[in-house]
Amino acid sequence: MNNGHIIELENVSKNYQRGPETVHAVKNVSLSVSSGEYVAVIGPSGSGKTTLMNIIGCLDHPSDGRVMINGREIQDENESGLTRLRQTSIGFVFQQFFLIPTLNVIENVTLPALFAGHKPNGRGRDLLEKVGLANRMHHLPGQLSGGEMQRVAIARSLVNAPPILLADEPTGNLDSKNAGMIMDLFGKLNADGVTVVMVTHNTDIVKRCNRTVHIEDGVIRQ
Repeated sequence: MNNGHIIELENVSKNYQRGPETVHAVKNVSLSVSSGEYVAVIGPSGSGKTTLMNIIGCLDHPSDGRVMINGREIQDENESGLTRLRQTSIGFVFQQFFLIPTLNVIENVTLPALFAGHKPNGRGRDLLEKVGLANRMHHLPGQLSGGEMQRVAIARSLVNAPPILLADEPTGNLDSKNAGMIMDLFGKLNADGVTVVMVTHNTDIVKRCNRTVHIEDGVIRQ
């Protein structure tokens, strides 16, 4: 495995037990993503998109197969190793913003760096400038619009300088104007060299990506 790929899945399956029933969420999936790619993952509800993203994001172990993220095979890692891999290699952006309401913007952005044992120094401020929110750094999340909160969440995802950014319906709660701003931001991040993998139902977003992966019934369709 590897061959220059930053993400590589080989014959990956994920099964869940739901009572007496075995749910085959992902079935024998092989997928490679090169550094710097911008990939859209599409498919109907229940198709396995979120399970696939959780495996790529080291939030879930595959039942079978091999997964390599940024040069490390995750099935060989214990929980602390996976936590460290997530902290150093992967940024997450979700449909829900998951900002801590009692922390201000700059505190929310720099929190992952503190968890990773880093001193963020001026990086949080620099990232807020990048997402156009330097003038809001001392505001609480409740004082922001939905688009602003998502831009804070993106800045937070980048504070540890991960080479991979995973986004699950990042514009799902936004109007078209704010969604466009968020997509422009993702495009700039990708142009800066960040590998972006994004789950979306939005056809306008899909058009912006370099490649589309279609998953249905837990299988990647060509």
